[in-house]
Amino acid sequence: MKKFIQAKLAFLSRKILKKYKPKVVAITGSVGKTSTKDAIYTVLNAAFPERVAKSIENYNNELGLPLTIIGAKAPGKSAFGWLQVFSQGVKLILGKIKNYPEILILEMAADRPGDMDYLVNIARPNIAVITSVGPSHLEFFESLEAIRKEKEKLVKAVSPDGLIVLNRDDPAVAAMKGRASTLKYGLLKDEERPSGEEVVASDIRLVSGEGGLGFKLNYKGNSVPVHLPKIIGRHQIYASLAAAAVGTYFKLNLIKISESLKDFQAPPGRMRLLPGIKNTLIIDDTYNAAPLSTIAALRTLAEITLPGKRKVAILGDMLELGAATEAGHRKVGRVAHSMVDLLITVGDRANFISDEARRAGMPEEKIIEYNYTDEVLEDIENILKPNDVILVKGSQAMRMEKIVKDIMFEPLAAEELLVRQNEEWVKKM
Repeated sequence: MKKFIQAKLAFLSRKILKKYKPKVVAITGSVGKTSTKDAIYTVLNAAFPERVAKSIENYNNELGLPLTIIGAKAPGKSAFGWLQVFSQGVKLILGKIKNYPEILILEMAADRPGDMDYLVNIARPNIAVITSVGPSHLEFFESLEAIRKEKEKLVKAVSPDGLIVLNRDDPAVAAMKGRASTLKYGLLKDEERPSGEEVVASDIRLVSGEGGLGFKLNYKGNSVPVHLPKIIGRHQIYASLAAAAVGTYFKLNLIKISESLKDFQAPPGRMRLLPGIKNTLIIDDTYNAAPLSTIAALRTLAEITLPGKRKVAILGDMLELGAATEAGHRKVGRVAHSMVDLLITVGDRANFISDEARRAGMPEEKIIEYNYTDEVLEDIENILKPNDVILVKGSQAMRMEKIVKDIMFEPLAAEELLVRQNEEWVKKM
């Protein structure tokens, strides 16, 4: 049944794209895909309102990508629901829908070998954006190089008149090559100066008073200030830079890009700030976890300078790391020991985090270990102190958002503010 649905969706999607010919902006990477997608959408939708569409939720695989193209949601196991989806696709092909998007922003996940071939065969990109290469799916690949090659297929799929956008600060990404022109983005080091041929950020700072992050956006000798009032994760500046690079393809100037980025905010479960019980502040990063993204989140937590506030990290297992499981968790532990006042780990694999933090010199009384997420819920309210700043992060299967829901100030708003609150996921709780 699934293969039939998959084949039908792919067929309909190709026909729809052939008919309406939207510009396709495709994004892949081990981390940062969704934030980058949302930043690009923020910039392009401000310039071309009602002409831009993006992948919803995590619609980035062999089913989700075609559903985005059709403009439908997955109906679950309902046969009638799938018939409605197919009917919607047929109507798009046979009719002429005036408001079909002129620009489609699509996530493309490459979790297993061959995934990218399948996806680009459905939607060939005009613009490819590569965020990173990391060990997130080493369970299914032989090596990091195999992951890099899989993601590079998206770059090679771009036609010569398109644009390839690469994260220059990730060597594996920066080395990718395709037929189209390439524009790289990244953060300037203190001693560096803008080359003019890259989209780069400089003078990055936490903005006191107004909150959020500020930086200078540099491109082709021009520099404009950018304020991201709803963003605290330094690594999310990369999403803004990728969006700026894509904006240049559509002839947007830096001032317009800067103004639109003020509305950019992290999606649910991705470094979102939420008020918590006891006047605490929660950094909700529960969508997923990998060593690179977890270390970036810990560094963000460490950069928050609020006098007298304790920094707490609640970290769950990071899954799908394959042979790099122990090494990846231990790397996080070495970073965490010096950046948090209290480390709480959840899961068997996360024990490597706490063990490495001990080895690095973290006192035993500052480490608490749990086997399961539900165990944390029994104790967490007594563990937290007023004014704590709390980072919560772990892989999807760890359901770390349950902890956030338990300690957030407005649990009744969980459906709007947290990740995985649809009926299917909530039933798994």
